[in-house]
Amino acid sequence: MPLSETLPIALLFFAMAALYASVGHAGASGYLAAMGLFGFAPAVMRPTALALNIVVALVATVRFQRAGLFSWSLFWPFAVVSIPAAFAGGALVLPARGYRILVGTVLLYAAVWMFQSARENAPGATRPPPLRAALPVGLIIGFLSGLTGVGGGIFLSPILIYRGWAETRVTSGVAAAFILVNSIAGFLGNIGGMAEIPPGISLWAIAVLVGGWIGASYGSTHAPTPVLRRILSAVLVIAGVKLILF
Repeated sequence: MPLSETLPIALLFFAMAALYASVGHAGASGYLAAMGLFGFAPAVMRPTALALNIVVALVATVRFQRAGLFSWSLFWPFAVVSIPAAFAGGALVLPARGYRILVGTVLLYAAVWMFQSARENAPGATRPPPLRAALPVGLIIGFLSGLTGVGGGIFLSPILIYRGWAETRVTSGVAAAFILVNSIAGFLGNIGGMAEIPPGISLWAIAVLVGGWIGASYGSTHAPTPVLRRILSAVLVIAGVKLILF
């Protein structure tokens, strides 16, 4: 891959890592969107997104935990079933066209969530999720995470908030750890069918590491920026439509 493409992609990844990490996410849907716009092959998109996700999710998990924004009791009921499910999803290989449609749909969903969350108000009283609800939710999200190459935060976060199971910033801390374990499981599951990792992965990993640290440091102490999240939602829509239609 020529440097003229590697550097712009690195800048996109940096910006997305910073923005996503500010809300406890690792940016996989953003990386998939960028790779879709640049015409990456599906066999390359999933392992690349998961690898970068691990870097940013690790940084975000550390930052939010240090800020006291993590709840083990909220995390484990979802994670205990999502980890094996993410591994199983990562081991499956969809036809290229089917993968692009699925990921495009996920990006459109992420765009709606990102736009709506930009005007999200602080929730009232929260209550712990019942185990009978957390287990199937974790199972489904984990499988989708491994299958598509996202960490699952874009699915878990709105559920935690809209069901009143966690307030916004604790949701970010739990989502970061949830994304980390699912991304690792999905990546390991995908190793057997992995085609290749792009040669620019080292530069991109540095870009998302720096961006993730900046975003998580800001997000663990401040509220997210609504304008930037609306801009990102527009990018996700464009990439999602491109993947589905072309």
